[in-house]
Amino acid sequence: MSDSRASTPLQRLRTPVQFLKGVGPQRAERLAKLQLYTALDLIFFFPRDYQDLLEIVPADDLKEDEPASITGVIEDVDFRGTGPGRSVLGVLVRDNQSYVRGVWFNQCFLRKRFQVGQHVIVSGRPRLQGNRWEMAHPVVDIVEPGEHPEGGKLLPIYPLTEGIRQGLMRKMVHTALDTHGSDLEEVLPDSFLKQHELLSVHDALNKIHRPHSREEMEAARKRFIYQELLVLQLAMSLRKHQLNERKSALPIPVDFRIDERIRKLLPFELTEDQNKAIHEICHDLNRTIPMNRLLQGDVGTGKTMVSVYAMLAAVAAKTQAALMAPTEVLAKQHARTLSKLLSHAKVRIGVLTGSLTEKERAKLLADVAAGEIDLLIGTQAIIATEITFQKLGLVIIDEQHKFGVRQRAALRSAGNDPHYLVMTATPIPRTVALGMFGDLDISTIRNAPPGRQSVSTYIAEDEQRAKWWDFFRKKLREGRQGYVIAPLVDETNRDDTLGGVEQLLEHLANGELEEFRLEMLHGRMPPAEKDAVMQRFANHEIDVLIATTVVEVGVDVANAVLMTIESGERFGLAQLHQLRGRISRGKHPGYLCVFANPATDASRERLEAFAGTTDGFELAEVDFKLRGPGDLFGWKQHGMPPLRIADLQRDGELLAKAREDAFSITDSDPNLAGAKWEKLQRMVMIRYGKSLEIGDLG
Repeated sequence: MSDSRASTPLQRLRTPVQFLKGVGPQRAERLAKLQLYTALDLIFFFPRDYQDLLEIVPADDLKEDEPASITGVIEDVDFRGTGPGRSVLGVLVRDNQSYVRGVWFNQCFLRKRFQVGQHVIVSGRPRLQGNRWEMAHPVVDIVEPGEHPEGGKLLPIYPLTEGIRQGLMRKMVHTALDTHGSDLEEVLPDSFLKQHELLSVHDALNKIHRPHSREEMEAARKRFIYQELLVLQLAMSLRKHQLNERKSALPIPVDFRIDERIRKLLPFELTEDQNKAIHEICHDLNRTIPMNRLLQGDVGTGKTMVSVYAMLAAVAAKTQAALMAPTEVLAKQHARTLSKLLSHAKVRIGVLTGSLTEKERAKLLADVAAGEIDLLIGTQAIIATEITFQKLGLVIIDEQHKFGVRQRAALRSAGNDPHYLVMTATPIPRTVALGMFGDLDISTIRNAPPGRQSVSTYIAEDEQRAKWWDFFRKKLREGRQGYVIAPLVDETNRDDTLGGVEQLLEHLANGELEEFRLEMLHGRMPPAEKDAVMQRFANHEIDVLIATTVVEVGVDVANAVLMTIESGERFGLAQLHQLRGRISRGKHPGYLCVFANPATDASRERLEAFAGTTDGFELAEVDFKLRGPGDLFGWKQHGMPPLRIADLQRDGELLAKAREDAFSITDSDPNLAGAKWEKLQRMVMIRYGKSLEIGDLG
């Protein structure tokens, strides 16, 4: 029974499911596995699919081979084997005084589903067998007592857990809706619903759970998909407005003299795309509103030089800059690159990583606080440490998708907000960019600087190994270097396929590459050991590096132009593309061979797309199409709640519309403070206030 102590609509909606009629404590435990705890959870537990119910007719009115549905009670369940691996399952259903038999061949897993006495709907093509109707492999839906589904409509199909059948789940959802649906408030104003041709929340809930037609179901789904995307975009817009209102950043002006001084330090002329990105960044840096910009660029398009320009602009304005990288290997590489570039400039560089001694760390932090460090480079240790900057002007985060939203807002300086530039070499599909980075302005670099070499990519099978290794050895003898990439550190499977770094090293050192200097690199190694290996590889003391994907981000060895990837079907497109980017860093062309045994069409399509283009933006869209958003871009890591019904891939048009509407709303009411948007504001805060760190708008 419902909890009688609940008095307000919100309290009634939060009634624990166990108090709903027909649920109870035992079923409540099972519903908890689906994260269904309250009446409200059940009401917004949307169907994953729908079953078309044919018009239900009496069994006496069935016609030969004409699709139809009948409803009745199971009288008998018969299962028998007919040979090795073969079986027949028969279920006899009585409709009044007539019978229909459902028959399934070689589907023994269905036998436990049916029990004598169950009420069912059976849909299929009837055929007379003697004097009785029979349906081969019909669709059967089990009806709970008291449930009266109508023919000719859509039957909702919900996600399930052990011990909960479809009929029971439908009944519990409908009970929650019938009992507490009227307690729901409409969060969208009537005029807004009318303008956007959206159903009311009550109408939409009834039509999404009990649709009589595809049109009703689609209209209901549109309402909730749009609302979910609107709430997300409002959260992004509110975050952007709040950042703009702070006006607490230190302005970093860049005039023509500073521009000229910086460009003299850079090793080459910048491309048109790089110059455009720099123009956008300089415009932001010159304001007291903190810059909040994403710089995305394909592998090798020169994002690092753009970030160097921004950091030097910060130093020229007598402020400090911090560069945060996802790994210690990459942080130290950035430090080496910058030290070399700035060897003749008076820029003081510090490196903060987890491998520093306590004494080294204390000295570095003291120097940062005293303003004796202009540019601090490090890993997450930068935000995991109590650190005080004397005058922090700019924070650059490399590989943005490796960090969460809170991490990119964790640095402050004497009451000031620094400017933020976040970078990624993983091109982001447009809808994901709107969904996940909607609070950021975006700069894009597509074109690589002149002189970047091409990479020839091959997808191969085992019989082509000898030919590839002949070519690999030939290039090594010419003085080049290479990588061999494995998906795991240590793996030997039943087929003795060498899938791990350790096995590959042993195999190659005693086989195809025995005449060359080999070493391995993987994430389990201590940071100092990884750095030492990378340095030896950069010095050409190692010919071939056997590694995991630890090398996928940012490791630069211009002479390394060869790469072999084992078990390529295990890698995502973005990973494969990042790995390929390691062998196009110098003056020699690159060569990549991926050995793979794709087991699915999607895996095969992914590999074919990879071999067919080197355009990272094109590959990102292919990857998104094949795999969906998933956690490709760190949605969970950002702490973002999962989308209930919207799909960033499928609902791109609605997302763009929701974004346009959200920014229009906040342009006229930046904090959603008006009575018109009060309920919607509350929904935004409940859903995204914590994960996006939106301040208290009340």
